[in-house]
Formats: sequence, C-alpha cells, structure tokens
Amino acid sequence: METWFYEVAGIDGDYANLRRTDIESDELKLVARALLPPEITEGTKLKYEFMQYEIV
Repeated sequence: METWFYEVAGIDGDYANLRRTDIESDELKLVARALLPPEITEGTKLKYEFMQYEIV
C-alpha cells in the first residue's frame, strides 16, 4: 500500500482542498471533510494510507 502526504490548502464548507507535499504538484484534491479528521484547519499536514487520512 502506498502512502501520500498532503497539506490542507483551504476549507470550503463540507470540503477541503488538499495539496500533495511528497511530490511537486500544483493540483488540488477536493475531499469531503467527513473523510478527514474533524480537527483539521488550513495548513494541517495529513498522511493518507490504507484509505484513511491522519494528522502528521
């Protein structure tokens, strides 16, 4: 299973925009906040592994 690292670039209602930090990329990934830890804020670092997000 692969592991990806993200930073919360912005929060818009029930969604958050995530930016990959483990590779060079300007693309944002839109993710439902229900799939993310409830205590996230802009700038929070996340790890995605085994189909789950966790705060790093």
